[in-house]
Formats: sequence, C-alpha cells, structure tokens
Amino acid sequence: MIRAPSVRYSVDPRDVPAEKAARRLHLTMADFERKLTELHARGFPRPDPTTGMYDLKAIDAWMDSRSGLTGPQPARDSRDVALSRIANL
Repeated sequence: MIRAPSVRYSVDPRDVPAEKAARRLHLTMADFERKLTELHARGFPRPDPTTGMYDLKAIDAWMDSRSGLTGPQPARDSRDVALSRIANL
C-alpha cells in the first residue's frame, strides 16, 4: 500500500474564498453578497480574476485605510505646522 506524503508544516493561505472574506468582515455570506457592490464602490478589493479568491492582506490594508490607520493623511496647513514648531523651540 502506497501512503501519501505527510504534511511537514501547515500553510496559512493568503488567498481565501468569498466565505472567508465575508467572515473577515464579520458578515454572513448572504450579507456579504448583498453588500458587495457597495463595498467595491468603497474600494474593497476584488477577487482574483483567475482563482476567484480574495487576498486577505488586501482586505486588511483596505480596513486599515478605511479606519484611518494607514493611507493618505489629510493635508496640514503649513502655517499651523510652522507655529507648532516655533512653539516647541
């Protein structure tokens, strides 16, 4: 009898099916499907066109940007920056 090789280590997939992408947002699959058009309009990552899988890192980056943790920062008035620096002298 030929045995299949054992797995030496587990692999955490980066690309996941829609069900796991929905779960990442704490949504049921039905809620995810209902909200997907609005999510895409807000920049939510689309699935890979070949595999149909969603990139977890892209989802996390989108959530970080949405929450203001990363991404473009609002422009600051140069006068306020200069006055702040002078005050710290």
